[in-house]
Amino acid sequence: MSTEIPAHLEHLVTNPNFGSLATVRPDGTAQVNPMWFEFDGTNVLFTHTTKRAKFRNLQHNPSMAFSIFDPEDPESYIELRGVLDEVRPDPTGAFYVHLGKRYGNATQEAPPDSADRVILVMRISKVIGR
Repeated sequence: MSTEIPAHLEHLVTNPNFGSLATVRPDGTAQVNPMWFEFDGTNVLFTHTTKRAKFRNLQHNPSMAFSIFDPEDPESYIELRGVLDEVRPDPTGAFYVHLGKRYGNATQEAPPDSADRVILVMRISKVIGR
């Protein structure tokens, strides 16, 4: 299985595109949500809180998949499959602010739920795309 991001799809993970993160609910059904993200060259990082269903889903089953469609060519996409590898505390909401600025909000402030903020680190195990 390839975990390399193909050169022709790198822009999808380096540009501030929105993606869809899928997790598995405890009852086995899927939950998919739009997400901000950052690719650090190896892993995908997301901001989240410990109080929401997606976090609970990942505690129950660390499997996750993330897809991004090319806004310029919707037939071009990348799907990253993997697992939750790490949860990093972010009690000041600094990563949320960082992502907000990455996505164009120069005056992004920390959210009210900063005390519950974490960074979800996805380890990629398979890359699919076209």
